[in-house]
Amino acid sequence: MLVVGGPEVSHEVDDQAICKLADHVVTGMADQSFATLCSDIFAGSSPPKHVCSLPFKLDSLEPPYPYYSEEDLANRVVYVEASRGCPFKCEFCLSSLDKTAVAFDLQTFLVQMQNLIDRGARQFKFVDRTFNLKTETSRQILEFFLQHIDKNLFLHFELIPDRLPETLLELLPLFPPNSLQFEIGIQTFNPDIQNLISRKQQHLKTCQNLRWLRENTRAHIHADLIFGLPGETLASFSDGFDLLHSLGPQEIQVGILKRLRGTPIDRHSDAFDMRYMSSPPYRVLSTAQADFATVQQMVRFARYWDLVANSGRFPNVLPLLLADQPFQHFLLFSDWLFDTTGQTHRIALPKLFDLIRNHLLEIRNLDIATVDAALIGDFSHNRLKGLPKFTRQISEPLKAGEPAQRQRRHQQH
Repeated sequence: MLVVGGPEVSHEVDDQAICKLADHVVTGMADQSFATLCSDIFAGSSPPKHVCSLPFKLDSLEPPYPYYSEEDLANRVVYVEASRGCPFKCEFCLSSLDKTAVAFDLQTFLVQMQNLIDRGARQFKFVDRTFNLKTETSRQILEFFLQHIDKNLFLHFELIPDRLPETLLELLPLFPPNSLQFEIGIQTFNPDIQNLISRKQQHLKTCQNLRWLRENTRAHIHADLIFGLPGETLASFSDGFDLLHSLGPQEIQVGILKRLRGTPIDRHSDAFDMRYMSSPPYRVLSTAQADFATVQQMVRFARYWDLVANSGRFPNVLPLLLADQPFQHFLLFSDWLFDTTGQTHRIALPKLFDLIRNHLLEIRNLDIATVDAALIGDFSHNRLKGLPKFTRQISEPLKAGEPAQRQRRHQQH
C-alpha cells in the first residue's frame, strides 16, 4: 500500500508518475484526512484514490509537542507553529495559495511552549510564514519568551520586512546576543518585478527596518534574495544585492528561483521564456534575461557566498574581497574560484584560505601586508591549529579548538 501526500503532490496530480503509481494521493493539509484514510484502510473499506483534504479548525488538532522525546528536546531544534498560511500573493511561493493566515489559540499555544521549556527545550524555530503579521500576537509571544530568556533560549522567526510597529521596536532590543534569529524575505528590490509577481513590499520601510534591526538589536539577520525571477537581469540583481548588503544583514541567502508545482509563477513561463528542471528541486534553468550559463554562474555564486560570507569564517578578509562593489567583486572571485578548482564542494578550510589569498594578490592586486594581516586574523577567528601555510612569522601557535556555531562566528566579530 503506497500513500503519498504533501505540497509536492498536492498540485498537477495527473502529471506525476508517482501519483499514478500510488494507491492513494492525499492533497492539501492532511492532518485529519490522512488519519481518516488510515482508519478506513485498516477497517477494510475502500476509500477513493484521490483524497482531497477538507478545511478544518486548527484548534481541533491535538498538539504534537508532547511527542518530542527528552533526547529531541536536549539535542534538536524544536519546530513550532503559532499560525498557518499567508495572506500575501507572491507568485513563486506555495503560501500564495493559502488566501489568509489562521492562528492557533494563543493562550493554549503559550501553555504548550511553557511545557516544552519545563522539559528542557531551548531552541525554538517558528515555521509561521508571517510571525509579525498581527502585532498583539507577536508582542505576547515575545514577552513570554523574554520571561525565560535567562535559560539560554534561541528563537528563530520569519519576519515581514516592512512591518515593525512601535510595540515590537520596544521589545526586540531586550533580547541578549545569540538569542534571536530573523529570516527576512526580501526576494527582490526591483519594483517592476515585485508588481509582476504580485509581491507587495514598501521599499523605504523595508530598508529602514533592516537598518534599525542591525543598529538597535543583537538579532542575527538572515535575508533572502532570489535570482531568476521573470524580468530580472544580472545587472538588476546586482543592484539589489549591493543595496541589501549595505543594510548589514549577517547573512544574505542567494536563492535560485524554483517553479514549485501549483505556484502562479508558471503564468510567466511563455512571456519570459522561463525553462525549469522537470524534477526536484525544479530550479530555473534559463530565462529571456538570463541564459543557462548565467544561471549556472549564479548557482556557483550562491554556493561560494555561503561558504565564504555566510559562514562567518572570514570577517576580516571579507571587506577586502567585496570592497565598494560587493556583487561584482564576489562574482569575479566566484568565477575565478571555479575556473581554478573546478569544485563547488569539498574545499577544505585551509585550502580556501590559500585560494582567497591568491585571488586577492594575483587578480585584485591588493597589498600583501594588508591581505595577510586580515587572513591571519581570520585564521585565529576560526581557532585553526598551527600556522597558515602562507606565513611562519607568528610567534606562538594559534589556539586550537572547535569552530563556533555559524551565528556565533558573526556575533564574535
